[in-house]
Amino acid sequence: MIFRESRLKGAFLISLEPSFDERGSFTRTFCRKEFENYHLIGDYVQNSISENITKGTLRGMHYQEEPAAETKLIQCLRGAVYDVIIDLRPQASTYCSWESFELTAEKQQLLYVPAGFAHGFLTLVDDTALYYMISEYYSPDLARGVRYDDPAFGISWPDIEQIIAEKDRQWPDFKR
Repeated sequence: MIFRESRLKGAFLISLEPSFDERGSFTRTFCRKEFENYHLIGDYVQNSISENITKGTLRGMHYQEEPAAETKLIQCLRGAVYDVIIDLRPQASTYCSWESFELTAEKQQLLYVPAGFAHGFLTLVDDTALYYMISEYYSPDLARGVRYDDPAFGISWPDIEQIIAEKDRQWPDFKR
């Protein structure tokens, strides 16, 4: 695995290194020891899959508050997404900054999203699936979000027709 820290401190794009032979390939997608070498969370209590039927599905921007703030490790298993993270850690030098990544099944990359970040994505093709490893159990009472189009962040999304759940449209304006 090749770890590359993003411009948002603590977030990493991790490239996988498949081994190929006449049978196909074998790819290690997680190694606690390697994650700990980069001071990254190595314990995950929940795994989830997000399947999305239609191009233009926008999910986000989601996070959980303390004491159940989640670190997420995300991989695109099928299709392609425009993946966005926002640093919501008030003490961070990149507070309220966002960064985007194009995750595809072909690229074989993972996105490491630290606790204190909001996360969301827009599907770029039909029939897309993301796999999540999550460090905390889901706590509905601590689930939060910020609007995908909140002017506090100014996220630039690809110009494609979007399908957005009502709950994601209704998050209040973010207050610094």
